[in-house]
Amino acid sequence: MNTSDKAVRLTRTLAVASLLGLIALGMAWELWLAPLRPGGSWLALKVLPLCIPLAGLLKNRMYTYRWVSLMVWFYFIEGVVRAWGDRAPGSWLALLEVLLCLSLFAACALHVRLRLRNAAKAMVL
Repeated sequence: MNTSDKAVRLTRTLAVASLLGLIALGMAWELWLAPLRPGGSWLALKVLPLCIPLAGLLKNRMYTYRWVSLMVWFYFIEGVVRAWGDRAPGSWLALLEVLLCLSLFAACALHVRLRLRNAAKAMVL
């Protein structure tokens, strides 16, 4: 196995881990850690759209990596706004959401780039 295959596997693992981290953080944040209302809030449903691309990432579908890298910016915006406007511990959870969004975007973008580069190399050979 060459280094580019390892890099593709690493970016896939990072993307899946970041996505799972966003799902877990969103649920824990809105139900237990710092909900908008005592006892949890319906805002926990915000993680449902994140569950849709999980199967595509696990099946290594290039199209999923592409659109997830665009969808993640909605969660990034929410994290920035809530980091700015919420009090602790909500602001700290929002910063964690921002970091997870950035790692998911970077992993997806790099994954697509590496796979396209590998495909171009394979066509030349």
